[in-house]
Amino acid sequence: MPKTEHVGLTSRQVQSFIDDGFVKIENAFSADLAKQCRDELWADIGLLPDAPESWIRPVIRVASKSSPPFVEAGNTPQLHKAYDQLVGADRWLAPKGLGTFPIRFPSPESPGDDGWHVDMSFGDSPDFMEWRANVKSSGRLLLMLFLLSDVGSDDAPTKIRKGSHATIARELLPYGAAGATLRQLSAHGYASTEDCQVELATGRAGTVYLCHPFLVHAAQPHRGERPRFMAQPPLLPKAEFDPALPPSPVQLAIRQACGLMF
Repeated sequence: MPKTEHVGLTSRQVQSFIDDGFVKIENAFSADLAKQCRDELWADIGLLPDAPESWIRPVIRVASKSSPPFVEAGNTPQLHKAYDQLVGADRWLAPKGLGTFPIRFPSPESPGDDGWHVDMSFGDSPDFMEWRANVKSSGRLLLMLFLLSDVGSDDAPTKIRKGSHATIARELLPYGAAGATLRQLSAHGYASTEDCQVELATGRAGTVYLCHPFLVHAAQPHRGERPRFMAQPPLLPKAEFDPALPPSPVQLAIRQACGLMF
């Protein structure tokens, strides 16, 4: 049997990723897989999809899942092709599962975790505010948003500041390889992205947003009717940045923002 060729991102989508900081892939995994993942998560949190009277918290977090549906969802041929296109072939580790899962429920209460931020990439301090990101994005190639349920505009979609990854790259540049802490970026880095257009990560179950690791994003309260299930894992690198390899779109976005060659 001839090997099936899987259509990947178009050149326009890759350029949009470089310029805007994210690309939306619909039907990246099946609706059936999404339901299998939701069923496991419902069992994990001990709640029922038909018992809204028990949904008394605005958000419940599940750390990680490595059972077959989650592994399969993160490793579809379409996604593997996109990983190759955005970060470089043979430079990433195949996801061994998905996580974390911020499961958001309809609630008038603030979730308490809805501030603008960039996900940090490395650190060993028990104080997560001391975790770091550097201009090479050591330890993280992509931020990924896996929609495990249908997400409309009222269903607590993640808010994305379009193009904010470029601003954060410039903010990180003076800190060099050591990087900046979450506390340092929170003090002044996010304010410089306030003028960015805000996009909502909406879509049908099975949609994936592949985002630049420096993209500024935020949670928001759930004003819909059905709980929102999403996974927010990183794509991890096989090794540190190698300047001998051609630059990936992730690296090109950083170069474009900083006017650097590294």
